[in-house]
Amino acid sequence: MKYLDDNTAVLEWSSEEIAIPYICPTDNKRHRYFPDFLVKARMKDGSIQTMLWEVKPKKETREPKKKKRITKQYITEVMTWGRNQAKWKSATEYCLDRGWSFRLITEDELGI
Repeated sequence: MKYLDDNTAVLEWSSEEIAIPYICPTDNKRHRYFPDFLVKARMKDGSIQTMLWEVKPKKETREPKKKKRITKQYITEVMTWGRNQAKWKSATEYCLDRGWSFRLITEDELGI
């Protein structure tokens, strides 16, 4: 949030303002996804772009590696991955319909 407040290119931003419907593959039910940030910014070419940002630990943005032993932790990781994939697919389609962009932000982009 400090990054958004301090960035002069950011014209406005809000947190968890948009609800995007998606079907979760773990229960096959309809849910609502609230991306972390809606950001409107002036790009280097002077255009204004609207973006949805989701902040996640990098480990949650990669598919879990197959394990020899199926543990509760591994099952949780696989289910989280499936749920996140469904959310991000719906967010990407939502943005495409509006001429926006969707982006995952990890500790790499945040410099932590």
